[in-house]
Amino acid sequence: MTISGTIRTGIGGWVFEPWENGQFYPEKLAKRRQLEYASRELRAIEVNGTYYGSQKPATFAKWAEDVPEGFVFSLKASRYCTNRKVLSDGGPSIEKFLSQGISELGPHLGPILWQFMATKKFEPEDFEGFLKLLPKEQDGLALRHVVEPRHDSFCTPEFIDLIAKYGVAAVVADHHEYPMFADVTADFVYARLQRGSDETPTCYPEGEIDAWAGRFRTYAEGGAPGDLPLVAKDRKVETKPRDVFAFFITGGKVNAPHGAKALQARLDQPA
Repeated sequence: MTISGTIRTGIGGWVFEPWENGQFYPEKLAKRRQLEYASRELRAIEVNGTYYGSQKPATFAKWAEDVPEGFVFSLKASRYCTNRKVLSDGGPSIEKFLSQGISELGPHLGPILWQFMATKKFEPEDFEGFLKLLPKEQDGLALRHVVEPRHDSFCTPEFIDLIAKYGVAAVVADHHEYPMFADVTADFVYARLQRGSDETPTCYPEGEIDAWAGRFRTYAEGGAPGDLPLVAKDRKVETKPRDVFAFFITGGKVNAPHGAKALQARLDQPA
């Protein structure tokens, strides 16, 4: 039997009015029970609210209480950490974000997503200074970090080598405009599927869901999909099981939960 990492599929957030009244949530389901329901239909949720403002420790503790074993939250880091001219000056903001109480999530804490503005260009020295600020743990809880650069200047082997040096992943972004980083640089892979459609019942067409299921299996088994472009084509990567996190985000949001469920169903079937 092939050994592979755990693959979790999910969506961005859990509060979205078009998901109510039978579209995803059962009719008349109380809003306070939406997370409880979503976390039993999906395997992961990417939290966008943490990008805009801080939460209280009690809030993170309540989230953890509402979800089942094995479910994880990915947290988008505060914009004050990444929307700055000099990234390596962001130490105080990073510390404030990580110390707001995220450790209350315990085993439900997934990767931390550090997203950059589309105008932010790759400056190797400053970016390495930023990577040095990302701790490996918080309150004794191991942290996983993933970055999402959205400027083409990051499409260089130098960037891939740099994040690999620090064990940080880059987002496999399936997006109409932003670059995709399919290179493996960490002990996990993080994908954001953003090309869905509200007119497609499963967000992505069935054939594309099948294709992504195959790619994520390859990643989980330690390889790299042969049909995704690599930035550092000649770089050697150790073959070992890797966890995979895949989120249906932005495009086709109305049907994102159905896309995540369809993809998870494919992945749960024997290969």
